[in-house]
Amino acid sequence: MTYTCFDLEIEHKVAHLRMKRPLELNTMTRAFYRELPEAVRALDAEAKARVIVLSSTGKHFTAGMDLSVFAGEGFVPPASAEVGRVRETLRRTVLELQDSFSALEHARMPVLAAIQGGCVGGGVDLISACDARYCSKDAFFVIQEINVGMVADLGTLQRLPRLMPAGMVRELAYTGRRLPAARARELGLVNEVWDDHAALIAGVMQIAAEIAERSPLAVYGSKEALNYSRDHSVADGLNQIATWQTGMFQGADMMECFGAKAEKRAPVFEDLLPLKSFSSV
Repeated sequence: MTYTCFDLEIEHKVAHLRMKRPLELNTMTRAFYRELPEAVRALDAEAKARVIVLSSTGKHFTAGMDLSVFAGEGFVPPASAEVGRVRETLRRTVLELQDSFSALEHARMPVLAAIQGGCVGGGVDLISACDARYCSKDAFFVIQEINVGMVADLGTLQRLPRLMPAGMVRELAYTGRRLPAARARELGLVNEVWDDHAALIAGVMQIAAEIAERSPLAVYGSKEALNYSRDHSVADGLNQIATWQTGMFQGADMMECFGAKAEKRAPVFEDLLPLKSFSSV
C-alpha cells in the first residue's frame, strides 16, 4: 500500500516504517494520523513482519502536530452548534488521535523508534507508545504543548512517567525545555545513543533483526505481559501471565530452540497467524 506520509519496506521479517516528509519537518498532518494506525494494523494483521522499526528522514524526526490538523471537522464546529455537543465532538476527536498512537501498543510485534534531531510535541506522544527508543547524539525531546499554552493530550503525560523519573517528566512538562540525547539516555528514555543518523538506523535494524530471530509468539507474549504489568499490580500481572501460559505455551518453539542448539543451527519458527476481521469471514 502507498502512503503519503510514510515509506514501508519489509525485509527479513523486519518492517521499516519511515516518515518521508523531511522538507515539512515530518509534521503530523491529518493523513499522518490516518496512515500510521492503518499501516501498523495492516502489518499486525498480515503477520509478515515480526518487528517494526519506526524512523524518519531529514534533519528532524518530527516537529509534531501540523497546524492544519486544527482546521476543519472536529476542531471547527458549525457556528450554530450547541456548546455541549461541540465539546463532545472535540473529545471524540482527541480520543481518535490518541488511538493513532495506541495502535503501536496494541500491535502483536514490538515497535522500535529510531530518533534523529528534534522530537517535538506529538513526536513525544508517538515514541512514548513504542516498545523501545534509540537516538542519534543530535536528538532532543520537547513537550512542546506547554510552550503554546496547552496540555499534552495524546499520551505523553500518561506514558512518559512510566519510562523515566516522574519528577523529570513534570519539569519538562511544566517548562517545555529541551531534553538532549545524552540526558535522555541517563534518564532511561532511550536505550542507546549513536553518533549519527546512519549509525542509528544500522544499530536499530540490528536489534530488530535479533528480535525477529526469536519466537514471534514468545515475543508477543512478553509484550502483552509487560504492557499489562505496567498498568496493574504485581499480583494481577502474575495472574495474567499464568493464564497466558496455560493457553499459549504449547512447547513447540521451545523444542525447536533445543533442537537447533543441539544441531548447531539457528532456530526456525512459524509466523503468527494472519488476523481476519470477524465481519469478513
